[in-house]
Amino acid sequence: MNWTQLISNKRLGQEYRQPKRHDDRSEFKRDYDRLIFSAPFRRLQNKTQVFPLPGSIFVHNRLTHSLEVASVGKSLGDDVARVLRNREPKKDMPAAPDIWDELGTIVAAACLAHDMGNPPFGHSGEKAIQAFFKEGPGSELRELVTPDFWADITHFEGNANAFRLLTHQFKGRRPGGFVMTYSTLASIVKYPHASSAAGEKGKFGFFTSEQDNFIRMAEEMNLTRLSLPGEPLRYARHPLVYLVEAADDICYEIMDIEDACKLKILSYTEAQELLLAFFSEEMKHSIQQRIEEEQISDENEKIVYMRASVIGMLEHECVNAFLANEDEILKGTFTGSLIQHISPTPLKAYEQCVDFSRKNIYNSRPVLDVELSGYQIIETLMCRMVEAVMHPERYYSQQLIERVSSQYDIHAQKLEDRIMAVIDYVSGMTDVYALDVYQKMEGISLPIV
Repeated sequence: MNWTQLISNKRLGQEYRQPKRHDDRSEFKRDYDRLIFSAPFRRLQNKTQVFPLPGSIFVHNRLTHSLEVASVGKSLGDDVARVLRNREPKKDMPAAPDIWDELGTIVAAACLAHDMGNPPFGHSGEKAIQAFFKEGPGSELRELVTPDFWADITHFEGNANAFRLLTHQFKGRRPGGFVMTYSTLASIVKYPHASSAAGEKGKFGFFTSEQDNFIRMAEEMNLTRLSLPGEPLRYARHPLVYLVEAADDICYEIMDIEDACKLKILSYTEAQELLLAFFSEEMKHSIQQRIEEEQISDENEKIVYMRASVIGMLEHECVNAFLANEDEILKGTFTGSLIQHISPTPLKAYEQCVDFSRKNIYNSRPVLDVELSGYQIIETLMCRMVEAVMHPERYYSQQLIERVSSQYDIHAQKLEDRIMAVIDYVSGMTDVYALDVYQKMEGISLPIV
């Protein structure tokens, strides 16, 4: 792979159309703005990140998380580009001089979109959709659909769903979905392979219905194909995926520590120990000294200061890891994430945060409560809606189908298309809307006129 092909401003669905420019924004800045102003992005404000949606204490939701990831991603892309701009000409690369100006913007746009395909209630929503088909009432559909489609829905994955959301031509919409640039779209696909190659973790990057779109982009950008003819489709990642993943890893883990401290799930002392562990003894002393010099006495503000220091350091470490492994990344032979290739001290501290979070945050009662409730809600919605599209002649089915937005092809002739329309509908809901629909379906609440 080479950078001149990897940075492509071709737009999916408008490959042969000359863009009519009305401003001085780059094509990649237009991607960023298009996402910021989109309805699916706005809906992230009402989707769970880790903790239940805020009460008196405001913690992160999917929207604030995505904005923070985009901020870190912009820094990662800009810092990598600053070095590559000087490095690549030495390799006799025919790179255009402005190609590096766009890396940060592409990464930031991809960061905005990386969670847009996630269903309500975090990972429990994903599990509920998978389980409905694997072990629930939906298991009866196996003999009625193709093996590839069955692999798609039993491995349902938010990352693949984001690619569908951005590229699928929903009813009444233009070809190409959001009509994003190839580079931005490819930078979102963390697992660039088909669901039939998902493996034990069940991760994949695109549904069968969007596979041709991904192949078209991959061939244009010359992404390394890892699968042989006849094998399930697998590609190497677009290099910028590693920067998007790093931004997500940094924000997800470190911001959860801050939120848990605010919610009193862990003490100030515990949070301080976890955050300062990223630094040498000299740097720990320097950070604490600066906190004293700036007369910060509020414990929450101290955590904010330490958290910011950690994020800055991890961003620098991930830039170095990317640059040190650029050749392997471009060859498609790099393994693991950038975080796994940072210096020993911050890596050990990061792993301590992951371990602590798994034991004390992700298994805390508030998190488990929302996951249990969310699982039940999504399972019920899937059950009712799939039954409705299986038997659309029934009165109750018709009442449910009438609720569905016209953009979803709920009346399609093909059963697989109707099932995907249900998944599109349910996965696009916010937590609050999913709860509202669930309560109405179950007769728990009635609209007051």
